Amino acid sequence: MMVIPAVDLRGGRCVRLVQGRQESETVFAEDPVGVARRWVERGAPRLHVVDLDGAFAGSPKQTGLIGAIAQQSRVPVEAGGGLRSLESIERLLASGARWALLGTRAALDPVFLAEACRRFPGRIIVAVDAADGKIAVDGWTRRLELAATELARQAREAGAAEILYTDIARDGTQAGPNLASTEAVARVAGLPVLASGGVGSLEDLKRLAGIPGVIGAVVGRALYTGAVDLPQALAELAAC
Repeated sequence: MMVIPAVDLRGGRCVRLVQGRQESETVFAEDPVGVARRWVERGAPRLHVVDLDGAFAGSPKQTGLIGAIAQQSRVPVEAGGGLRSLESIERLLASGARWALLGTRAALDPVFLAEACRRFPGRIIVAVDAADGKIAVDGWTRRLELAATELARQAREAGAAEILYTDIARDGTQAGPNLASTEAVARVAGLPVLASGGVGSLEDLKRLAGIPGVIGAVVGRALYTGAVDLPQALAELAAC
């Protein structure tokens, strides 16, 4: 199973939030490109890059910085944040990102999701961001009645490449992932699933690796604090 470092961008810096709350920001580095390079040097098979400014504003703000990260990395990059139009997806992919992460617009507009998957085959990852099983949108500030499992089903039918499932109540807490919800989404999805939210230890990663359909985990704060050592985690998961 892949361990994918998260590089979250806000104001040009590498930060982490707790449960997506803007006021919970911790700045980990002033140079996100350098951070990304170090994760690649430590063995990261992929990078997860999110434009938090774009996610809150509803339109991309850090495409240039994402492009710089992608162009200087030897591994593929998945990126998102505020992607609400086909044009913004095209610009992101043209900047060097391998996959575009669609969240809010994918949840609100199934027709748009299907068109994005058709226009960019194999390059759309649907972000299934949920709390208590219900989808959150607009930078996780608004909750829908749409179930996470239903959005996962829609993503499969639209032709998405993968699903990124995040339990936002656990994101940034290192309290452990929501294994039951992750398994429920993976069972319905029928697509490769990336798990996110709450990873705080190597044991958490091993538990996620035991869920059928989960091919990777996005890890943020636990890597930055040293609670999870990337080379060790990759080596032990490869041996499982």
